[in-house]
Amino acid sequence: MTGRRSGILMHISSLPSPYGIGDFGSGAYQFADFLVETGQTYWQVLPLNPISLISGSSPYASFSAFAGNTLFISPDQLVETGLLTAKDLHDYPELPAAYVNYPEVLKWKKSLYTKAYSNFKLRRNDFESEFNDFSFQNRGWLNNFSCFMAFKNYFNDRDWGSWPAKIKNRQNRELQELEKKLGDEINYQKFLQYIFFKQWDSLKNHCNQRGIQIIGDIPYYVNYDSAEVWSNPELFKLTRGKKPEFVAGVPPDYFSTTGQLWGNPVYRWNIMKKRKFRWWKERIAQNLRLYDLIRIDHFRGFLAYWEVPATEHTAINGKWVTVPGEDIFIEFKKTFSDLPILAEDLGVITDDVRELMQKFQLPGMRVLLFAFDENLSQNAYAPHNHIENCVVYTGTHDNNTTRGWFFEETSEADRQRLSLYLGKKISPEEIHWDFIRLAMMSIASTVIVPGQDVLGLDSSHRMNTPATLNGNWKWRLLPDQVTPEIKHRLLQMTSLFRRARP
Repeated sequence: MTGRRSGILMHISSLPSPYGIGDFGSGAYQFADFLVETGQTYWQVLPLNPISLISGSSPYASFSAFAGNTLFISPDQLVETGLLTAKDLHDYPELPAAYVNYPEVLKWKKSLYTKAYSNFKLRRNDFESEFNDFSFQNRGWLNNFSCFMAFKNYFNDRDWGSWPAKIKNRQNRELQELEKKLGDEINYQKFLQYIFFKQWDSLKNHCNQRGIQIIGDIPYYVNYDSAEVWSNPELFKLTRGKKPEFVAGVPPDYFSTTGQLWGNPVYRWNIMKKRKFRWWKERIAQNLRLYDLIRIDHFRGFLAYWEVPATEHTAINGKWVTVPGEDIFIEFKKTFSDLPILAEDLGVITDDVRELMQKFQLPGMRVLLFAFDENLSQNAYAPHNHIENCVVYTGTHDNNTTRGWFFEETSEADRQRLSLYLGKKISPEEIHWDFIRLAMMSIASTVIVPGQDVLGLDSSHRMNTPATLNGNWKWRLLPDQVTPEIKHRLLQMTSLFRRARP
């Protein structure tokens, strides 16, 4: 992330499409064109891994750290490749354009993909060589994931810890028998991943050829009910019965007297270290295949994490456990010639985390919504305190929109400080452009603006409200919201502050 550049945060699910959710079809290519037209360099997305309705459709709570979210497969491209006919798309249900109705989208797309898979089997010779190459190249994770999803369907969607003991414990004979019995379903799961990666690779190549780089996102933890924990139980702190012994969270703080209990299983770092962090290196490699740069969520977990006994109902009775972070990144450097990693370093960050970031020259984050408190002059998020090697955001997917924040979360004192800082009376209709201007003029090398802030949307359009399970991850961009005026102003500001691509 060298040179002055900027980009937009827009998850795939938020893109326009007629099929109830954004996908890798024409809406994605049009958004890439918008980035080019406005001088942007980066397109940041949220994790592209499979989602679970039980987990509120969060992209940060997945069945796999390696597989792709097949809801993003474009039906139109399935028609173009001959796996569906145009007639197959005529009867799609009337789904809302402004938000994602995940249960309905999942139901309809599943029926569509079943047709596509049937046609794939009929025309197997047309795809066999490419499909076999994909299956072989991704065998390290694909076989386990495909079995995991087929088994979940077979066992009525129960989590793997509730499966019959011999399957839960991966005993070879029983595992092979069930694989043979569910062979077609397993192959169906591989087919969906093949299509996902084929379509994503085409979109990413299109972006790269036009000078747009993709920033992806890696959650630090993985879900208990995931292919990774089922297939690598020794890497996680589980009981003899393969249930979590300890889970992740954060301790009590100013915002919560009981802390946050996330519930993810925690890693056995001693085993990871003995294996030279092979699993993490495979995970980084997979994400570097998907993206040009990667943001690691909860980066401080590479130095220490809050561990809570799984029997607890709050995060109060946990403890800090140290992690060999420097050893991890030394191994990363041995494996990867470059480490295009952005560290999510928000919240209370200790000196050892900053030292690790400094040693490996990893940029951190500065969020403008956090800047205008009573400590404004010393606040690290305020533009006059930014450093060059960081990424400035007006807000993130976990924050309110800038307009929503201004109207709902600021005090009179906050607004007075903001007005003094800007040197003018604040116009609520222009507050999002004021924040974009502050970000663009920063010394920071990189600026990322959420799509909602480019459009000046209010809090009803925010992507996620942390610590809530319902109503999140649904926001979608409407096709007519990106006006010529917005394009002109964004390009003008990007060029004025020397962030436009040459």
